[in-house]
Amino acid sequence: MNRPTNPLSPKAKKERIDSLASSAGGPRADADTATDIAVRDVQVSDAGSVGEDEGVSLWRSAWHRLRRNVIFLIGAAIVVAFLVLSIIAPWIAPHDPSARLLIGEVSRQANPVPLPQPGFPLGADDRGRDVLSRLIVGSRQTLMVGVLATLGGLVGGVTLGTLAGAFGGWVDAAVMRVVDVLLSIPSLLMAFTIAAMFARPSQWTLITAIAIVQIPIFARLLRGSMLAQRRSDHVVAATALGVKKAPIVFRHMLPNSIGPVIVQATLVLATAIIDAAALSFLGLGNPDDRMPEWGQMLGQSQQYFNTFPHLAYYPALCIIVVALGFTLVGESLREALDPKSRR
Repeated sequence: MNRPTNPLSPKAKKERIDSLASSAGGPRADADTATDIAVRDVQVSDAGSVGEDEGVSLWRSAWHRLRRNVIFLIGAAIVVAFLVLSIIAPWIAPHDPSARLLIGEVSRQANPVPLPQPGFPLGADDRGRDVLSRLIVGSRQTLMVGVLATLGGLVGGVTLGTLAGAFGGWVDAAVMRVVDVLLSIPSLLMAFTIAAMFARPSQWTLITAIAIVQIPIFARLLRGSMLAQRRSDHVVAATALGVKKAPIVFRHMLPNSIGPVIVQATLVLATAIIDAAALSFLGLGNPDDRMPEWGQMLGQSQQYFNTFPHLAYYPALCIIVVALGFTLVGESLREALDPKSRR
């Protein structure tokens, strides 16, 4: 069988390849040379510069949005006014909240509750005490109960959430089963049960009962955030480098997970004030009415609600407005910090 012969010799092939290369590379080489000359003619200053603006943190970016949020501004104004009022309450109250200044006008048969009059714009209660002064001074007690109860629930919830989210395994399972049991009971019913267990009701029974009710809320929220942080790149890298568990938890996982918990605390504070008022209304608050509290005032007014409803309207309105202020602030913070709900 005859093999096909190549009509070109090796020398002819070489010449053919060289001619093709020269014809294809000639213009390209000229273009490359022209490009090199153009690049050499460009000065460094003509290339522009990179902006030196610093990055914006999550909280700073949220603050920029909150400043333009009318709902947040309204809620913040209410909260600030409430805080200022509770701080300066003893100095701006027109009368002593425990002084029975109008006791002489109290008559069980004709006029058991003095009506508004000069010096007493909101009137007095059934014991002759100025209602306006009691509302102003009562703001401090209401704030103290709400803040201390929220702080107690926050500390307990952060402790349990950190244990569950950092260690996982059987620790996570044990903590979450306790949290599930607490969440299965209605919050007000559980707070009522805890407060009723004390032999003598006081202001601290309110704080303790409400704090225990709030612990599972913070624990579950922080646990979910920390579980997400456990799978993040920086935590995996720190673990691979041999960093100990405690620094990873307290330097990386917990600081990056605490943001939603702080936002939730503003919302829970409003709930704490309402729950404290409810327990005081049911008679489980501080029995000493020389230091007034809005829920306590609301409970004492129920016997005169049909004839003198203003005694209940004033403390109820204060509770509603303050709870609304904290709720508006909390919801605005949540929307500003949550990428899924940003406007």
